[in-house]
Amino acid sequence: MARNVSLLSFFFFFFTCAVVLLLAADVEPALVSSPPVPDGVNSTDQFIRARCGATRFPGLCYSSLAAYSGAVQQNPVQLARVSANLTVARLAKLSARVSSLRRHCSTTTTNAPVAACPEAGALRDCSDALGDASDLARRTSAELRGLVEEAAGSSSAAAWRVSNAQTWMSAALTNEETCSDGFEEVAPGSRAKADMTWRLLRVKQYTSNALALVNGLAGGGQ
Repeated sequence: MARNVSLLSFFFFFFTCAVVLLLAADVEPALVSSPPVPDGVNSTDQFIRARCGATRFPGLCYSSLAAYSGAVQQNPVQLARVSANLTVARLAKLSARVSSLRRHCSTTTTNAPVAACPEAGALRDCSDALGDASDLARRTSAELRGLVEEAAGSSSAAAWRVSNAQTWMSAALTNEETCSDGFEEVAPGSRAKADMTWRLLRVKQYTSNALALVNGLAGGGQ
């Protein structure tokens, strides 16, 4: 009788262990394994990095455009348009700075404006050049907006819009260079020259990146 009880106890213990092991085999993977990463996660981020890699200033390109990934949606035309809009915004700030410096010249120099404000001429010419650059950058953005809206249009019409955008953004950069050239003849000790040199360098980097992204739309890069 005792032997039968021992055998029953042994079989019961064996059966219990087998059930526990089977349950553990079913449950453990669900506890220790990570959920699968969906396809496409960070794909827009990778898209922006890749497109910015073709610009002269990829770090600035990515850092300035990454926040607009939701609007970009891996659309190269939309990415170029956002970049053009950022250029418009930077030019607006720079134009405001030029206006401020010009007001400072006019209020602090009454009898000898050239001697007291040697950068007055450069600021005047720069104001005109930046105004033209802003207009050209806005026209670029408008052309790219039309390209987005007419995504299903003819390839010839799309090529024409891209060509216009290239021409205008390139002309915007030329106007910015004209502004820079005007300050080269100003004495190095001018604070306005130092301030404008740095600001112009930055806005030209934004414009250069926007132009590169527009150029990337040509030849089937859309």
